[in-house]
Amino acid sequence: MSNNKNEYVKEITNIEEDFAQWYTDVVLKAELADYTDVKGFIAIRPYGFAIWENIKNYMDAEFKKAGVTNLYMPVLIPESLLNKEEEHVEGFAPEVAWVTIGGEEELEEKLCIRPTSETMMSTMYSKWISSWRDLPLLGNQWCSVLRWEKETRPFLRSREFLWQEGHTIHETAEEAQKFTLRMLDVYADVIENLLAIPVLKGRKTEKEKFAGAEATYTVETLMHDGRALQAGTSHYFGQNFSKPFSIKFQNREGKEEYAYQTSWGATTRLIGAVIMAHGDNRGLKLPPRVAPIQAVIVPIAIHKEGVIEKAQELNEKLEKKFRMKIDLRDNYSTGFKFNDWEMRGVPVRIEIGPKDIENGEAVLVRRDTSEKEVVKLDKIEERLAELLEEIQKNMYNEAAKIRENRTTVAHTLDEILKNLEENQGYVKTMWCGNVECENKIKEVTGAHSRCIPFEQEHLADTCPVCGKKAEKMVVWGRQY
Repeated sequence: MSNNKNEYVKEITNIEEDFAQWYTDVVLKAELADYTDVKGFIAIRPYGFAIWENIKNYMDAEFKKAGVTNLYMPVLIPESLLNKEEEHVEGFAPEVAWVTIGGEEELEEKLCIRPTSETMMSTMYSKWISSWRDLPLLGNQWCSVLRWEKETRPFLRSREFLWQEGHTIHETAEEAQKFTLRMLDVYADVIENLLAIPVLKGRKTEKEKFAGAEATYTVETLMHDGRALQAGTSHYFGQNFSKPFSIKFQNREGKEEYAYQTSWGATTRLIGAVIMAHGDNRGLKLPPRVAPIQAVIVPIAIHKEGVIEKAQELNEKLEKKFRMKIDLRDNYSTGFKFNDWEMRGVPVRIEIGPKDIENGEAVLVRRDTSEKEVVKLDKIEERLAELLEEIQKNMYNEAAKIRENRTTVAHTLDEILKNLEENQGYVKTMWCGNVECENKIKEVTGAHSRCIPFEQEHLADTCPVCGKKAEKMVVWGRQY
C-alpha cells in the first residue's frame, strides 16, 4: 500500500459539503456503531461503548459524591401506571411501544416498554417512604429506554438508547430545587471537563419543559455546523408525581405530607456531541480524558531488528499511567496506520523507528493540531502527560471559539431568520414570554428556544415578534 496521506480519509465525506453524511461516515468508519436488522436500532461497537463507559464512570462517581445510589427498575410499565400523571403520559404517548402478548397469551393489561421511569420509580418510592427520616431518597439507574422516534440517527436519536435516569425524593421544595440544580452542575462538569465542550445553562420555557415537570433546566451545546444539541436535563417536579402516586411521609411535626421530587438524565447522545463538536475532515477527534486510547505507538520499519521490542518496552512503561495501544499490524503500510488512528481520533500518536531508537527518542504527533515534536525516551512519560492536558484544553478552547463565532444577537423576527441563514448557531433575543411568539419564531425560522440562560443580558426592551415589553433573554437555535 502507498503512504498517501489521503488513502483512508478519502472515504469520509467532506464536513463542509454534507455534515450529516460526514457524521454517519465517522460513526461507521471509526467503528463506533453499526446499523442492525431492526430499523432505528443501532449496535454500539466496542470502541463506541468504551467512550460511553468513560462517560458513565466519571458521571457515576460524581453522582455518588452527591449521595446518590444506583438501583434498577423493570423495563415494562403497566398502562394504568403510565396514565396516573396525565401531562406526563400525553407527552410520551406518541413514542410509546406496547407489549400486548406474552408467550402465546394476550395480556390482561398492556405493558409499555419504558420510555422513562418516573411512574415506576414513583410507585416503588411510595412503598419505601413513610417518615421524614427516610428522606432524601436519592436513586439512579443506568439502563436503556425505548422511544419510537420517526427519524433516527446513530447516538443522536435512536429508538433504543442508553442513559442514566436519576429520581430523588425530598422533604422540602427548597431541598428538591437545590438538588435539581446540583445535578445540572454535574452534567455541565462532565460535558466541559471530560468532553471539552462548553455548555449553555438555563431553564427551558414552559413549551419545551419535560412533560409533568414544574421546571426543566438544561445544558445546551453547539455543534460544528451551528445546530444545537440538548446534552442533559434536570427536572423539578414539585408534587406533580408525589400526589397521584401517593408519595407521602410523616413530617417532623407528625403530620402527613406529600414529598417533593426531581428527575434528571443524560444519554449516549453525548457520544454524538463529541463527534460533532470536535471532528474534522480526518474523522473523529477525541478529548484525551474520554478517549478509550489516549496514545497509540506506531513502530516504523517493524521488519528491522529491535524495533518491535523497543516499541513493546515503551508501551509497557506508558500503559501503567495511560490508556495505550501498540499497532503491530504487518498487513498495512505506515501511512495507512497513521490515517487510521487519526480517523479514530486518538489524541497522540507515538512514532518510533530505527533512527529514533539509535538517538534514544520518539516522535509525538498531536491529533488536534498535527504538530510533531521529538522527545527523549527518558522524558516521554512526563511529556505525554503534559501534552494530553494541553490537547484537552485546546479542544475546549476551539469548541468555545466555534460557539462564540456562531452566536449572534437579533432584535426582529427577520433578523433571527437572517442570522440563522447566514451564520447558523445561537441567536440571542429578548422575549415577552408568550408561547404565541415562541411558536412564530419556530414557524418562520425552524429554531426552537434552547433555554432562558441563567446569565441574563438586557439586549432590548421589546420582544422581536410582538413588540411588547420583554424582560427575559432567550437563546434560540435549530436543533438535533
